[in-house]
Amino acid sequence: MLLGAPAASAQGDGEQVNGTLQYRDAEGSQIAVAGIEIVVRDADGNEVGTAVSGEDGTFSLDLPGAGDYTATIVPETVPAGVTLRNPDRIELSFSVNAGRSRPLAFPLIEGDGSELLTAGSSTWESAARLAVDGLKFGLIIAMCSIGLSLIFGTTGLVNFAHGELVTVGAVLAFAFNVGLGLHLLLAAPIAILITAALGGANDRFLWRPLRDRSTGLIAMLVISIGLSILVRYFVLWQFTGFRRSYEQYSLQTDGLTIGPVTIVPRETITIVLAAAVLVGVALVVQRTRLGKAMRAVSDNKDLAESSGIDVERVIQIIWISGAGLAGLGGILFGLDQQVKWDMGFDLLLLMFASVTLGGLGTAYGALVGSIIVGMFVQLSTLVVAPELKSVGALLVLVAILLVRPQGILGQKERIG
Repeated sequence: MLLGAPAASAQGDGEQVNGTLQYRDAEGSQIAVAGIEIVVRDADGNEVGTAVSGEDGTFSLDLPGAGDYTATIVPETVPAGVTLRNPDRIELSFSVNAGRSRPLAFPLIEGDGSELLTAGSSTWESAARLAVDGLKFGLIIAMCSIGLSLIFGTTGLVNFAHGELVTVGAVLAFAFNVGLGLHLLLAAPIAILITAALGGANDRFLWRPLRDRSTGLIAMLVISIGLSILVRYFVLWQFTGFRRSYEQYSLQTDGLTIGPVTIVPRETITIVLAAAVLVGVALVVQRTRLGKAMRAVSDNKDLAESSGIDVERVIQIIWISGAGLAGLGGILFGLDQQVKWDMGFDLLLLMFASVTLGGLGTAYGALVGSIIVGMFVQLSTLVVAPELKSVGALLVLVAILLVRPQGILGQKERIG
């Protein structure tokens, strides 16, 4: 397998972009790839210069200053028998701070990519890689969508602004990490806490007054759409439309190899952390008094209130915890796919598909539905174009709901 591995980031007087292009052969030796051209442009689209990988596979280019840039591989200069593992990554957006150098990685594979779909052994290798990606993606969707499901279960609100909490968590972590220079391990918890606080404030100062005025659910749905648009374009105004990476952990090539699959440390941490958090949420919902109160409010809010449960307090806690989980999911998604101004909106449709598939209003349903959607989205690229992978997930949703309209873990409702 060929890899675009980052060169060591050097601190200098000026700004620079650099990296190393190399591949690992069958014996495990790394061999440099020379002659690949990478064109760098600034935020206005003006060409800054072209870097060419040398005999040792390294490339570097001095930049005119700090700011946002894009680096694009010139396809005609890629040697025969080499191709990008992900065609969408032919162009990478990145930011450079004053006096810093920025390493870039362009993941490559050996061959033209067609053998992944034609050779039996390669197909299984590709399926194994996609299964890992699907599990990781599904766990991220699950963290983002649990709050969406519980909010619907306790209030009946279909919150179209929930995806923006995902974006806010990722963007805040980027601001603390890159803007203020905090390590991601410190920036991420701060971003999660702020996102959780914003979720609580959102309920306290917007949705609770609307509930107190007996605002209809359709009207609240429309309000959530407007709030989503407002927040999304505010983030675009402040963050710009560039994709950006965190300072740490974004560029990793070596990791744990299991059969045909190599899992880099970032992916391992994402899967383990997401699974641990979701197990913790399941235990809270199932074993604690708060969890019982959540389930009681979800089942029958009026009966729960008459039993002495502080319904508004339970809803407030759900908003805070759901927003915090969405923020964490956004950070992990940004670590995997780069941070983008509309990343939460991109996930929103799959989040709705997950909670609907699993059963509206249930935390476990969101988890099960998310895993199914994540796996199918990734594995479907074996037979369909990557651009159509989300369509396949929605077709699975329709097929399952035709057989079980209440979702996999949902309960039938009595009508009349």
